Amino acid sequence: MRSATRSEFRVPARSGSESAGSELEVYMLRRHGRMAFAAGMYAFPGGAVDERDCDRSIAWAGHSAAEWARRLRCDESQARALVCAAVRETFEESGVLLAGAADGLIVDDTTGDDWERDRAALVDRSLAFSDFLLQRGLVLRADLLQAWAHWITPEFEPRRYDTRFFVAVMPEGQRPRDVSGEADRVMWVRPADAVTAADEGEMAMLLPTYVSLSELARYAEPLDVLAAAAERDILTIMPRVELVEGVPMFVEPEGRGFFSVSPSDRTRSRPELSDTSPQAG
Repeated sequence: MRSATRSEFRVPARSGSESAGSELEVYMLRRHGRMAFAAGMYAFPGGAVDERDCDRSIAWAGHSAAEWARRLRCDESQARALVCAAVRETFEESGVLLAGAADGLIVDDTTGDDWERDRAALVDRSLAFSDFLLQRGLVLRADLLQAWAHWITPEFEPRRYDTRFFVAVMPEGQRPRDVSGEADRVMWVRPADAVTAADEGEMAMLLPTYVSLSELARYAEPLDVLAAAAERDILTIMPRVELVEGVPMFVEPEGRGFFSVSPSDRTRSRPELSDTSPQAG
């Protein structure tokens, strides 16, 4: 079996009061149809961990790498890399930056041309994230995000990923931009609406995205999500496929949930959240 590629994703969230709605909304993008993986699928911003993400010189504030290691059930070096990658990739793909000055102030605007030049340089790897923060006098704010889930692609898949999901509230004053070179559409959407759209075949998405949205639909406000995330037991989920009444279905560990293998046919297998959500006991 080929070693799984470490990658991670984040779910920026905002209150619907900032838009026409009144409930929690999440930021999603639709991957280009030309992408080698998950083409045309809706996903959250994210990407692969870069070897420089574990650089101990990266300015850091908030929960320590040791605390994150306990939370993510990994060593400190990997925890540092995962959190750094989450912050870096979110900025690269949406323009939202979870960083601030050493005095505690959070960046409130990243829309200028100078920010865009730095973002593009991070994307093409000509600028290291540590240098980006240093040049701007910023520190990574590890206290602004929480771990949400850990999924590993089933063993039979030819392309496999070891994926960490994080959640964060979009900092006040910031706004995302349609800047991802891997997407042809971006949107804010209520989790419940995205789940319904997936059930009706209007939004194609992979199982971890669908399950995460189903779980997030239980909460009314972004701060409720952060509070729930802090209490979750982050269990590793690697589904297997079984025939259920003659239909191939993804089955979570210990049989906690059944989901259609087809990403456009989730209706018959919509999860019972009390059974499938890996909450702390």
